[in-house]
Amino acid sequence: MTASGGRPQAAASARPGAGASTAGPTPRQLERLRGASMGALVMLIIQFAIGMIVNLYATIPAGDKGSSFGTAIGRALADGPAALTVHAILGLLLVVATVTLVVRAIACRLVPVIVTSSIGLLAVLGAASSGAQFVGTQQNSASISMAMLTAVAMLCYAVSLYILGTRRGE
Repeated sequence: MTASGGRPQAAASARPGAGASTAGPTPRQLERLRGASMGALVMLIIQFAIGMIVNLYATIPAGDKGSSFGTAIGRALADGPAALTVHAILGLLLVVATVTLVVRAIACRLVPVIVTSSIGLLAVLGAASSGAQFVGTQQNSASISMAMLTAVAMLCYAVSLYILGTRRGE
């Protein structure tokens, strides 16, 4: 004990892993985070293109009108036109990928990337919700909302890549 009643400084720093909380991300963690950001961005670009194909060329079954979120996704997967089915599957994979990306950013403790990844995740979730709404209502507002939220998510992951590109030497 020190005169002030606290633990000696040397004992606190001698503990295994005592400085681990202040250490920055490893080069491997940064590379994985960059790869996950790039993967999300590429998936979003593909998703955007497939969404345009669905919007312009696919006929959504009339039976899907008025369906709920879960029902809309289920029907898109089971009974939808091929492009809509691929669009729904990729959308679900994007949700998983973007959640994983937020977890990786948190593990690296990179606040700017945590912010961009979190906003990207929210945009992807919003786009998925708009997509389910579009299947149920076929309203143009749901379609444009889905497209705009996808663009927001793409911007978030592009900014993440820029931020991570400046941290290459760590």
